[in-house]
Amino acid sequence: MPVTARLSKRFYDVFGEEIANELVDWFNQVDDTYRTDLRELNELNFSRFDAKLEQRLAELSASLRIEITQVKSDLVKWMFVFWAPTALGVVSLLLRR
Repeated sequence: MPVTARLSKRFYDVFGEEIANELVDWFNQVDDTYRTDLRELNELNFSRFDAKLEQRLAELSASLRIEITQVKSDLVKWMFVFWAPTALGVVSLLLRR
């Protein structure tokens, strides 16, 4: 939302309509320039932030995949450790009959 610069009536009376309007126009041009520069800088910074975020998310995703794979293999090992004796017990009970 652009803000238009305004000057007091006394300023217009002292310097005249033409000079006061030129000054107001100049203030507005400077304001537009700064706004444009700020917008471009914000967009540049956001694109850099977005690229870093994407990279870090990709690294995190890869790291999590590795961890999940290790956890799955550990889980299979522990399942075997607990189920093997149980299965041997059941088989031995069945063979006693």
